Amino acid sequence: VQLQASGGGLVQPGGSLRLSCVVSGTIFSIYGMGWYRQAPGNQRELVARISSAGTTNYADSVKGRFTISRDNAKNTVYLQMNSLKPEDTAVYYCYQFGSNYWSQGTHVTVSS
Repeated sequence: VQLQASGGGLVQPGGSLRLSCVVSGTIFSIYGMGWYRQAPGNQRELVARISSAGTTNYADSVKGRFTISRDNAKNTVYLQMNSLKPEDTAVYYCYQFGSNYWSQGTHVTVSS
């Protein structure tokens, strides 16, 4: 099983980024998926999750700004991040619930 995350980068406050995570080697559609992030000195935290049925949940800190979605035909989960703030700076990881597989991290830096 492989999870390949991409889409990170440097963006100014108020800007947007879209992260993608392509999953291979598993039946993608039956698993819930999530995005986590870890800032320097902090524990890894759950940012958003989406169930196999498409139900979504968000951390309070990103509600109204981030949107998680999935495309089962492409074995891909997305995280659309709008109105980014400096405190969103972190390494972002995608995760497959039930199988305990992680992607490599993709760095997001929000700075002017």
